[in-house]
Amino acid sequence: MDAVQQELVQTTFARLAVMPEVTGALFYERLFANNPNLRPLFRNNLRIQGVKLMTMLAMVVYNLPAPDQLSPAIRDLAVRHVEYGVKLGDYDALREALLWTLEQALGEDLTPAVREAWMVCYDELAGEMKAAAGV
Repeated sequence: MDAVQQELVQTTFARLAVMPEVTGALFYERLFANNPNLRPLFRNNLRIQGVKLMTMLAMVVYNLPAPDQLSPAIRDLAVRHVEYGVKLGDYDALREALLWTLEQALGEDLTPAVREAWMVCYDELAGEMKAAAGV
């Protein structure tokens, strides 16, 4: 990600971060509506799971300028996801749910540039997770 993309992701995430439960609920609502087979992978209360998602996203977003600091946490997260039963194709479903959530939360502020920045961010994160998980 370049510096402009990092700034776009950080700025728009700040709007989502003030409503972690709502944003998390939107994400999981979409994920399970389109992928009901993924629901059994999430054993926690979805409100709690949504807050966990937003906490993880905050860690990623606020450390975009220093990705090396995130690598150990990303690797650990990837290994845990394999243990939970996450498969390679599930990353595409997560990407779609994230994009839909951004569309709902940001509305017309999800410009093509903002959308592209988020997709680059997600693709880099997912790529690192897939590599660490061996999938």
